[in-house]
Amino acid sequence: MFGFYRFASVCPNLKVADTAFNTAEIIRCGKLAQENGTAVTVFPELCITGYTCSDLFHQELLLKNAYGSLQKIAEAFADSDMIVAVGLPLRMFGRLYNCAAFVQRGQLIAVTPKIHLPNQREFYEKRHFNSGRDLLNSADRITWDFPGFGEVPVTNFIRSGVSSVAGCDAENAGAEICFGVELCEDLWTPMPPSGELALAGANVILNLSASDALVGKGDYRRNLVMNQSARCMAAYVYSSAGVQESTTDMVFSGHLMIAENGSMLAERKDYGRESEIIYADVDVQRLNMQRLSEGSFQDFDATPYFATAAEFGPLPEVKVLNRFICSTPFVPGNVETRDSNCREIFNIQCAGLAKRMEASHSKRAVVGLSGGLDSTLALLVIAETFKLMNRPASEILVLTMPGFGTTNRTKNNAVTMAELLGVELRTVSIKDACMQHFSDIGHDPAVLNVTYENVQARERTQILMDVANKEGGIVVGTGDLSEIALGWSTYNADHMSMYAVNCDIPKTLVRHVVAWYADRARNFIADEKTADELSAVLRDILDTPVSPELLPADANGQIAQKTESILGAYEIHDFYLYHFAKYGAEPAKLLYLAKIAFAGTYPDEELERCLKLFVRRFFTQQFKRSCIPDGPKVGTISLSPRADWRMPSDASFSDWLES
Repeated sequence: MFGFYRFASVCPNLKVADTAFNTAEIIRCGKLAQENGTAVTVFPELCITGYTCSDLFHQELLLKNAYGSLQKIAEAFADSDMIVAVGLPLRMFGRLYNCAAFVQRGQLIAVTPKIHLPNQREFYEKRHFNSGRDLLNSADRITWDFPGFGEVPVTNFIRSGVSSVAGCDAENAGAEICFGVELCEDLWTPMPPSGELALAGANVILNLSASDALVGKGDYRRNLVMNQSARCMAAYVYSSAGVQESTTDMVFSGHLMIAENGSMLAERKDYGRESEIIYADVDVQRLNMQRLSEGSFQDFDATPYFATAAEFGPLPEVKVLNRFICSTPFVPGNVETRDSNCREIFNIQCAGLAKRMEASHSKRAVVGLSGGLDSTLALLVIAETFKLMNRPASEILVLTMPGFGTTNRTKNNAVTMAELLGVELRTVSIKDACMQHFSDIGHDPAVLNVTYENVQARERTQILMDVANKEGGIVVGTGDLSEIALGWSTYNADHMSMYAVNCDIPKTLVRHVVAWYADRARNFIADEKTADELSAVLRDILDTPVSPELLPADANGQIAQKTESILGAYEIHDFYLYHFAKYGAEPAKLLYLAKIAFAGTYPDEELERCLKLFVRRFFTQQFKRSCIPDGPKVGTISLSPRADWRMPSDASFSDWLES
């Protein structure tokens, strides 16, 4: 369903060298995973025998029993589409290998021998096993005739034997899944096999491991898995041996992890004494789409890997998604991370503006201040930028331009904020100029339509541009990423500036950056009284409804034109923007994810309305994005035609609207 597959990582209870006990426990845990709709279940390295058998690996009985156990495990899942990955010692070509074996539908579909054998300090695998490097690096397809299974590929690359769109199921189109295999030490080397496996097309890396527990090693191991999953733009399923291994020289913690592109989806590392299973639903379709637009996956010749690959059959599909879907993907849930991101965003904005001011030899920065969120953040950035350049705040020119919809609340906040920051403030009413323009073009000012609104927006921009020319300055733009995505601006009015400092920050994140500054105003303003007063103003701005204030206020002098009452909540549109622009998610998937993320917050009808509006406006407003001013990229999503996003201004959106 929409490219989601469920993975399980298991640490089974075991007895060293007791293959019968271990096999029964592997089957029991595998059945639990099967009942939970799992596509692939991964067990630890050498789990059939136990990793710590040492010289018992040279005992004929142990090797025979281990192979018999593999046959029993295959038979136990003969009626299942789930792939089961287990570890055991296997003899091939007159040598003994530490292998991962993969069974599906009662068949042994692939065997992967371990490449890198640790042979230092507490490890001495070369005493017992041979490296599989020569077998896996062969240009020819290598197979081995395993009794009861027949010829089986010896490979670390396993791809779907089903049609390229996962059985031609439209919902799963683009969700091709391919496995790369590592065993424990392979991950710890300077060049893990998963790097090339990912370049060849493996989007899920499976690691059967037996990594011992040492002080600090768990965190280091966790970082390795997360970083490798990010570097490979892949999911990484890691299963390690547990505390029931021999403790003669080592203890194993049973560390289990499932990561996806740098994010940990599920983890367990608590030295449990009973069998443990973790699950995670991996978005394979998202990984594939991200690889198309990011990274260098198209530059690698995968022919040798496909020539030697094993194949698997159809996998179980996720019926009910068991995965957290964040409703604010641009905003980290962790407070510490969010604050750190806000700080870095603010620093990027300031550094970008400082460079532009210096390069253009501008005498002043000119900005229109409405008392709303976006212009507030822009002014905060300008004020800090001038400190960085050791220039006085008096060189910052702020204009308030009250019009027909300006309320006392927003105007007073704008004036107070400017005064507290010590900038030059000018007030220029646009009412008379707009009335004159209405007369010039023959528009009845009683008709409150788009002409009525846009005349005001263009009058304000004309004033800002002309004043900037007169003062030898640049106009700093205030529009944010959400407005750019939806085209919620007037063409050649607030759509235009000389440098747009907020252009890469969505509305949901603008709010947090302003709040972050408000919490730390004393760090930016030397005088504590002034800082506290500024913080209070910022908090009132945060509480003010988002509005362009282009329509008259209501009878009580309050804002009548509320953007989110027209467009829908910005958090919904930002959610759609994130998954649409970053991962290329189709509308049906956007709605599916939104219903999970916003369950109990917005009714399905509102989510559907907002999605149709988002699609329509995103396509029809591209002409504005094709000629937006420069501005700093601060996140992974940018809609600048010079950075991340290029599309025809006249593309049809009918397919997206109807899907």
